[in-house]
Amino acid sequence: MLGAALAHAGEPRDLNALARSILGRGQGVDVETADGTVLLAQAADTAVHPASVSKIPTSLALLRRFGAEYRFVTTFAASGPVHDGVLAGDLTVQSEGDPSFVDENALLVVERLRALGIQRISGGLRIQGDFTFDWKPDTDGERLRLAMSGTVPAAAWDAVRALPSIASDDATPPRIDMAGAADADAAPLQPLVIHRSQPLLALAKSLNDYSNNIFKPLADAAGGAGAVQALARSVVPPALREEIVLGDGAGTDPTNRLSPRAAVSLLRALARELAASRHGLVDILPVAGVDQGTLHERLSAADEAGRVVGKTGTYGDYGASALVGAIRSADRGVVYFAILNHDLPVPEARRRQDRLVRALLLRLHGLPWPYQPDLRPAVARAELQSADHDRTGASR
Repeated sequence: MLGAALAHAGEPRDLNALARSILGRGQGVDVETADGTVLLAQAADTAVHPASVSKIPTSLALLRRFGAEYRFVTTFAASGPVHDGVLAGDLTVQSEGDPSFVDENALLVVERLRALGIQRISGGLRIQGDFTFDWKPDTDGERLRLAMSGTVPAAAWDAVRALPSIASDDATPPRIDMAGAADADAAPLQPLVIHRSQPLLALAKSLNDYSNNIFKPLADAAGGAGAVQALARSVVPPALREEIVLGDGAGTDPTNRLSPRAAVSLLRALARELAASRHGLVDILPVAGVDQGTLHERLSAADEAGRVVGKTGTYGDYGASALVGAIRSADRGVVYFAILNHDLPVPEARRRQDRLVRALLLRLHGLPWPYQPDLRPAVARAELQSADHDRTGASR
């Protein structure tokens, strides 16, 4: 289908003429091989708003700071003893800032607390640290409290009870009753349950797949937007450094800027970082036509699905639309590209992006990436453990 479509389209044979024909003059694009050989460049040094392509340098900064296997820890601790199924005190949540803690994870914790003999808490819920629940800040823990009290979507409990470690036939979500308000005074805490998020690499991939803007606080975990920008500038050639401006790590700040050639250089740097831990771009960015999310319905025909791994960027208010990625080709090995459109309606920009990438797939004889998606729910990749001792002194 791809070859036939292009064969009848009268496409120019020269790649630069092709870019002008498809994208329009002044729209930025850069296409390079793994060794930096430029195959196509148009306005490649012009920095424009990249929208969520900003998440690429943030992904790199997170890997540099924490490593691919890092897990964010959330500890649930008691301020009092447990007697007859009642925790006489508060339940305190000590958070490292896990951005992916959602209803399913809360249910895992409830199951473990009940296994420790806790069915009711006489006090309330306290939050220590930056806590995010269901993709939003939950500074007072109210939404977490509701979830732990059994107020969750049925689909969340269905996902949890299907896990081999749970395998429950009960259609009603488990609950922990919290009868009172949290004590304002600090009290000695005894850890009860330690929740570890899915590994950072899988977490970042899930966020990149859907282009979730929870990346903004993640950039803070990586040192802040300034640190992400400094790292991004350090991994590209000196001539490109001023073409990288990051006011945040997610893509919403109006000051963010990237040039196509800087975006390609950053993507190559991310690929090198991943290769050091025996991973690849498919492990942290969506694969078009395969992964759920922003690229699921794009470049998804039978002869193109699975051949592009990349990152979208969309911010209609700024007239920004971008597609940055890599093609595994028979002719030139891995080829990296960045298309950064500006001042175009988003649907039209995407149409032009996909048309150019299809032309590249044909010209370079694109090949599928070796990739099998992990279809397990995210909660299946989390880890949970009970502390060594509960508040009664019994060993666990």
